[in-house]
Amino acid sequence: MLSRYSATSDWGARWGAGVKNILTAIQIRKAEPGKLFDGGGLTLDKAGETGKWVFRYSHLGKRREMGLGAWPAVGLAEARAARDRWAAELAAGRDPIATRDAQRAEEIANRDRDDPTFAEATKIVFDSFRARLRGDGTRGHWMSPVTLHVLPKIGHVRLSELRQHQIKTALAPIRSKKHPTAIKCMNRIRITLRESRLMGYQSDPFHADAAERMPGEVRHKPKHILATPWQDIPALYARLPHTIAGQVLRLLILTSVRMDAVTGIRASEIDGNVWTVPEDRIKGRDGHVTDFRVPLSTEAMRIVDELRPLTVDSLLLPGNTGRPITSAAVEKSLRGLNEAGLPHGFRTSFRTWAQDNRACDRDISETILGHVVGNKVERTYARSDLLDLRRPVMEAWARFVTGAESADVIPLRPVRAKQEPRGTVVHAGEPLGVPCGVAPDHREAGPRRVAISVAMRSLSVASVAPSLRSVPGMVARR
Repeated sequence: MLSRYSATSDWGARWGAGVKNILTAIQIRKAEPGKLFDGGGLTLDKAGETGKWVFRYSHLGKRREMGLGAWPAVGLAEARAARDRWAAELAAGRDPIATRDAQRAEEIANRDRDDPTFAEATKIVFDSFRARLRGDGTRGHWMSPVTLHVLPKIGHVRLSELRQHQIKTALAPIRSKKHPTAIKCMNRIRITLRESRLMGYQSDPFHADAAERMPGEVRHKPKHILATPWQDIPALYARLPHTIAGQVLRLLILTSVRMDAVTGIRASEIDGNVWTVPEDRIKGRDGHVTDFRVPLSTEAMRIVDELRPLTVDSLLLPGNTGRPITSAAVEKSLRGLNEAGLPHGFRTSFRTWAQDNRACDRDISETILGHVVGNKVERTYARSDLLDLRRPVMEAWARFVTGAESADVIPLRPVRAKQEPRGTVVHAGEPLGVPCGVAPDHREAGPRRVAISVAMRSLSVASVAPSLRSVPGMVARR
C-alpha cells in the first residue's frame, strides 16, 4: 500500500510530508516513471532507468526545490542523508540553497587561490613583473602571443592538471609555420610555470621543458627583415615624397635610429647638431636604458630646419591628429614607392654599408645603431657614447645617401710606420689621423674621389699606439 501511495498522487506527497523513509530500493527499481515520495520533503523524479533527487521545503513562505543528485548514482541512503543534513539547516532558520551556494563559492575561491587556471596564473605572473617592462609590458607585447595562441587552448586548465601533451598540442599549429612566435610562447609558458611554483602554486616547469622536446627538432630558416641594399639607398632617397611620412623616412635613413625615436622627435630634443632621444623612446627594459645622443649630419639638420615651422606642440613630425605620425602611415608611404624593403631595414642598409666599405670599426657602427657593446664589466669602464667618432661617419653616410659622394672605395695598402729606435721619446699630442677611417673634412676634398676608408698618409709614430693619445706630456717607447 505504501508503494501505491508514494507514487504520483498529491495525496501521497502531503501524507508523506510528515512521515520519513517510505520508499525502498526495490520499490524504486520496480516503480513506473513519475514522482516518488520518500517523506520529509525528499522526492525522486524517476524517468525510466534514471532520475533525480529533490528536496522540497518552504523558507520564509517561499516554496523551493533543491537538487540532491542523480539516481541511481546517488542511492536512496545517500539521498536521505543529504535531506536530513539540509533539513537541519532549515530548522536552524537558514535557507539550505543559500547555504550551499555560499559553501560552493568558498570552495571555488579556495581552489582558485591554491590552484588557479593557467590564464589566471599568467596574469598573476605578468602583473608581478610588468613594472620592469617598457610601458608596463605593452611596448614589448609580452602577453600578445600568449593571448593569441596559448590561452584559447589551455587557459582554462588548472595548474595542477597541466601536462606536457597539452602544451605541445596548443603550440603545434605554429611550431613550424611561426617558429619564432612558438619560441616566445614556450618561453612565456616556462616563465609562468616557474614563477607560479615560486609563488606556492601547484605547477611544474618540467612540463614546459618536456613539451619543448616532445615534437622533435624543427628546421627553421630565420627570415630577416627586408632591407634595401645600401647601393640602392641614394636612388630611393631621391624618390621619397615631400610629406611628413617622407621626412620620417629620410631621418630614418640618415640617423639609423628606430621608428619610435623618429616619429616622436621634438624640437626641444635638438641642441645644435645633436639630437638627444629620451630613454622612453629607446628600446630596452626600464632601468637598463638611458637617453641616446645622435649626431645630426648636415643633411639631417637641413630637414630639421625645414620641419621647425610645422611643429605642433614641439612635435617636428605630427600626424593628422596632432599626435606623432603612426608607423603604419610611414610604412604605407614606403610601399607606395614599390619598395620591397621596410623602414626598420634602413638600419641594416647602413650597417652593411659601414661593413662593406670599412667606414669605421665595429664599436662605432654598433653604437650608431644604439646596440650595447661589450659585456657588463667592459661597460663599467668604457662609458663613452663615441659621439665625436660617430659624427664623421654619419656625415660620410649622408653624403653617400644624397649622392654628394661616390660609393666607390679605393683599395688601400696599409702604410707601415717608420720603425723608431728603442727608447725614442714621442710627443702624445702629435697628429694621429682619423681613427674611424673618414676624411676629416669632405668639403676640402674637391672633385677628387674620397674613399670611405681614407689612407692615413701622414701617420705619426703615435698612431701605431692610439693609447698614447690619452697620456699627457711625453711617453717613452719601450
